[in-house]
Amino acid sequence: MIPQANIEDILFHLANVLRVPVFVAAILALIFMLFELGSFVFELTNRRRRIGFRRLDQAGGAALEALRRDDRPTAMRALAGVASSGMMAETLAELTAQYGEPAAEDRMAKCLADFDLGSLRRLERTRLLVRFGPALGLMGTLIPLSPALAGLAKGDVTQLSDNLRVAFSVTVLGLLIGAVAFAISLVRDRFYAQDLSDLEYLVAALNPEQVTTAHVGDVAPPHAGHA
Repeated sequence: MIPQANIEDILFHLANVLRVPVFVAAILALIFMLFELGSFVFELTNRRRRIGFRRLDQAGGAALEALRRDDRPTAMRALAGVASSGMMAETLAELTAQYGEPAAEDRMAKCLADFDLGSLRRLERTRLLVRFGPALGLMGTLIPLSPALAGLAKGDVTQLSDNLRVAFSVTVLGLLIGAVAFAISLVRDRFYAQDLSDLEYLVAALNPEQVTTAHVGDVAPPHAGHA
């Protein structure tokens, strides 16, 4: 049976081994957070103002008329005017390209799903920092406390103050990372949800026959408009 003192020594040494990696990880998380903050500011400045429903409806109608004339470039230009981001513009271009193709409805649904997944991938980076930053801050706070208390027991005020200074600094750093990452995630989540809503409306505008069929399901079977 391993004595309790030996187990405590093992835990103490393991915590000390993690001291430098935790500090390095906290610095790397700060750098990554600053990179995401810069990317968010760039995205915010380049994102167009919220497109009103009337303009969205007009763009969908103009694109549908152009597609019925088989004028895809004009349709793409009409839809590009309501794209609020580069990722949304790419999705709109793909939706326009799929119009009239075999199984176009399924392909358009796949485009919307890919857009949603792409938005989630972008959100994952800051959502990880929301949890990762405070966790590193807590670890960086607790690890130096052991040597700080040891210095207090020995009467070594220098060792105590140095370790407490490091502990509190990492705490502030971790909380800062989590708070900024949470704010970025919150705003981006709203942006991408609005973009997806606009894309879904435009898909419905490009497929009015399918929308009409869905509303008269009691009279005609599904896909009757394509028979």
